[in-house]
Amino acid sequence: MVKAADRAKNPARSSVWLEKRATRSGGGPAGLDRDRIVAAAVRMLDEEGLAKLSMRKLATDLGVTAMSLYWYVDTKDDIIEFAMDSVYGEFDLAAVDAAGDWRERIRVLALEYRRMLVRHAWMSPSAGQYLNIGPNAIAVGAKIQEAISDTGLPLDRQPGAMSAVFQFVYGYGTIESQFGRRAAEAGMSQDDFYDESVKAFRGEPAFAEVLEPMVEILDERASHGSVSKIWDRDFDYALDVLAAGIETLVERSRTER
Repeated sequence: MVKAADRAKNPARSSVWLEKRATRSGGGPAGLDRDRIVAAAVRMLDEEGLAKLSMRKLATDLGVTAMSLYWYVDTKDDIIEFAMDSVYGEFDLAAVDAAGDWRERIRVLALEYRRMLVRHAWMSPSAGQYLNIGPNAIAVGAKIQEAISDTGLPLDRQPGAMSAVFQFVYGYGTIESQFGRRAAEAGMSQDDFYDESVKAFRGEPAFAEVLEPMVEILDERASHGSVSKIWDRDFDYALDVLAAGIETLVERSRTER
């Protein structure tokens, strides 16, 4: 069994996807397998977040003993890594392949990534803690690299372009998911939560002067009447800006050769 303390000694090589797990003797608990454990973990993570996931709670949800889980996983970290790769499997890679040129493929990948982050708010903090090298994550990464490569950017410029697009998506999806979580915790729709929040600081005299240069943009956003429409509109336009930037840099690189 791999212990958490052992992983802490070499975090750069610590991943369930790199470790050789000893074969368990005999048969596993009846009615239990890794896929069922992971599916239950994803449900629990979606509902309660990372902090509340535990082997004991997961076992209770599955109707087994905590020790039964150790037949399939060594630590809670194993479960989180398997859960992460499971949700990477939600990407519609067939839609990416069908999208056509690099611009559309990047757009589909970006939208799939954003949707995944919004559906699973726990993915954002997990992404920086684990290596993200499961088979589904690697498959997504390969599609991203393929699309960026097809832009025509020089090889040494491709990682920067990849970061510009997908770090943006990571940040955007994280903020969107956390906003949705806060609204849900307040027992409000996102529209009502947004309206109440904006009214709170716009109606505060202490903010009047500093908000004066922002009045037009705040009014413009309010005119859409739906937070989801604002999320979608701004995301789409930001991708247009990034694609246009990549196109400009591709042309610049050609003139520099």
